[in-house]
Amino acid sequence: MPELPVWFEVGSLVVLGLILLIDLLLVVRRPHEPSMKEAGLWVAFYVSLALLFAGAMFFFTGAEFGGQFVAGWVTEYSLSIDNLFVFIIIMARFSVPRKYQQEVLMVGIIIALILRGIFILLGAIVIEQFSWVFYIFGAFLLWTAWKQAQDEGEDEEDKENPLIARIRKVIPMAEKFDGGKLRTTVDGKKVFTPMLIVFITIGLTDLLFAVDSIPAIFGLTQSPFIVFTANLFALMGLRQLYFLLGGLMNRLVYLKHALSFILAFIGVKLVLHAMHVNELPFINGGNHIEWAPEIPTFVSLAVIVGTIIVAVIASLMSSKAKTAHLDPRLEEDAKKSLSEAE
Repeated sequence: MPELPVWFEVGSLVVLGLILLIDLLLVVRRPHEPSMKEAGLWVAFYVSLALLFAGAMFFFTGAEFGGQFVAGWVTEYSLSIDNLFVFIIIMARFSVPRKYQQEVLMVGIIIALILRGIFILLGAIVIEQFSWVFYIFGAFLLWTAWKQAQDEGEDEEDKENPLIARIRKVIPMAEKFDGGKLRTTVDGKKVFTPMLIVFITIGLTDLLFAVDSIPAIFGLTQSPFIVFTANLFALMGLRQLYFLLGGLMNRLVYLKHALSFILAFIGVKLVLHAMHVNELPFINGGNHIEWAPEIPTFVSLAVIVGTIIVAVIASLMSSKAKTAHLDPRLEEDAKKSLSEAE
């Protein structure tokens, strides 16, 4: 497969880096809770930017790379939307002031980008050296898909991470937030605010998300640039989407099932690819398994997009969605927001 032009990769990363920096500066300079209109406009901007970038990929690099990016971006964006509910629960559980939730989300996104960048680099090196790693990636995604299909959305997020519990005991911690500060003064002593725990919790959550999502997108493309930009576009605008969707997340009752199917599909695709390029001596005598088909990029794209569309439509039409109740913590958080506005 031909390589992407260097000028396209460098130019894209510079432009996207500047956009992300401007977004960060806006959050730091003016922390606030965005209105539905503001959040909607930002989400529309980032989705349009991703589609514009996809068009540039098709025009400058060809249909194969363009298709890989779209498939990767849709997959990562869908996983990010599903993971967004966990962020909502974290914010509500720690009672983060609505005014500063954008700042927390932005820090979480930066942590996610750093972690995923490391994972992508390591994944690219391993794939380059050991083709059999696709067997492992495929098996991991099939296991993840099965676990996700079994998940009934119980109270896993209510269990405090042992590391967080230990940090609470070791580090002097204030009882209340002091704006968006990490450190504050209580009785003349410098202590950390609960914001530190929130940042650590978000960071650990991002790490778990990266472990799931990186193998999935490597099943669609082996280009580290496409993997990184698909993740970048999936994360850009995520904080605005957080305020736009809010309590509506629990209405998407079939999203988890759709993502489970997509992960299983990519897992099978990876296993078939591993068989096709097989070099393990105890499988087929170390020879490639020629009958194992390579699933084309556009077939993958059609399956992923089609699955998401069906899941969203089925969720909106479902009686379960209409009777779904808002998580009590989210309801309390929304009431606090209204009282603060008044």
